[in-house]
Amino acid sequence: MRRLELLRVEHRDLDSAITALIAAASADQMQLARLKKRKLRLRDEIAQLEDALVPDIIA
Repeated sequence: MRRLELLRVEHRDLDSAITALIAAASADQMQLARLKKRKLRLRDEIAQLEDALVPDIIA
């Protein structure tokens, strides 16, 4: 699924951006918080898409 791959790439990019921002001497805390929040939303959306791909198996 193309959407899932795009979300994973964006999630990895945000992780890199967050790491770089933390490493910067003058890290903008508001921007850092926004990036982290976006990353969490992406993680949730990725999990939803992955769950939709796997059928529920009732044992």
